[in-house]
Amino acid sequence: MVLLPFQGCIEPFDTSYVEFESALVIDATITDEPKHQEIYVSRTYEFEADGPTGESGAMVKVVSENGNTYDFSEGEIGTYVSNQVFSAELNLDYTLEVTTKDGRQYSSNTVQMAGNSSIDSLYAVRTVNDFGEDGMGIFVDGSSSGDGAGYYRYEYMETFKVVAPMFIGEDLIVVDQPPPLPPILEFAPRSPDEFVCYPTHLSTNLLLNDTEDLNSDRFKNYNVRFIANNNYIITHRYSILVRQYVQSQTAYRFYETLSNFATSENLFSETQPGYLKGNITSLENSNEKVLGYFDVASVDEKRIFFNYVDFFPGESLPPYVSPCEIIAPLRGLLIDQVRYNLVKYVKDYDGENLYRPGPYIVVDRVCGDCTVLGPSEAPEFWIE
Repeated sequence: MVLLPFQGCIEPFDTSYVEFESALVIDATITDEPKHQEIYVSRTYEFEADGPTGESGAMVKVVSENGNTYDFSEGEIGTYVSNQVFSAELNLDYTLEVTTKDGRQYSSNTVQMAGNSSIDSLYAVRTVNDFGEDGMGIFVDGSSSGDGAGYYRYEYMETFKVVAPMFIGEDLIVVDQPPPLPPILEFAPRSPDEFVCYPTHLSTNLLLNDTEDLNSDRFKNYNVRFIANNNYIITHRYSILVRQYVQSQTAYRFYETLSNFATSENLFSETQPGYLKGNITSLENSNEKVLGYFDVASVDEKRIFFNYVDFFPGESLPPYVSPCEIIAPLRGLLIDQVRYNLVKYVKDYDGENLYRPGPYIVVDRVCGDCTVLGPSEAPEFWIE
């Protein structure tokens, strides 16, 4: 009587969307950096789709209050780059204008920079986060020249040194013989470029900060990044470039709301995303939904480096991204794994008690070839 048939009450949930509405999405921030500015135009996509689709063939331009017009040309699909180098200026209104290839016209509200951005200090500190994890915190002290409270948004790009823990100077290659002879395995020298690599990761979360509760627009100790001490990216040498954008309060509220949607604990929670209105509208149909925001922001950036041993002297290095378990596949299976570059040679099989022992001991490719994770060439900014 206790074991009731609960499974009979379960019904499948259909996640398909019957009425999908394609809406234009515009991600546009021009800055006070003298450069070719970039604007991204795409379309919303269905839940089952792989990702957004770039909107090709649009006419994009930014118009300033002083009469300058900056035209943009399409590079990659949906990415529009200004034809000339320019930088946004203080106390000038800017407007974004977009015309899609089907002739639909869109325009933004006028926008001004909210003040000059300044990263006063960027530094790394060994710390413990709110979950009790030991690790490295990346902190920012900053300010802006605007009136009243400052509103900030952050992006970062982190680059780190990776050393393949099981790199060997030689490798197996497959040599095909004339039929009906089977393929054979031979040894060949390995490229030393597979030993040390420099992957780069970009920030993906919205990072926001404000000084509404402070007496000035200057702040200290904003934690822009935390890296647990067991994360392989800080095993050797690590670098991070932090970019600080100063925004208007209106832009800040838009991104704050967007962040709340993105960090909702459950897709079907009580707070539903719905339609988040930005500052871009259709000129023909005021009811048309247009997603995104046109912003004009001042940017400052700083980069720092540190080594793991500088903050964790005498402590064990973080575990590698892979456990690097050794295997000795039978020859037939090994030939396929070598042909498709799935494994890397370690040594000849020497009688160790391995599952399905074959002639050679190998590991997953990432353990002997770090180029799986990133390029082997050190970036220009890298300093040892």
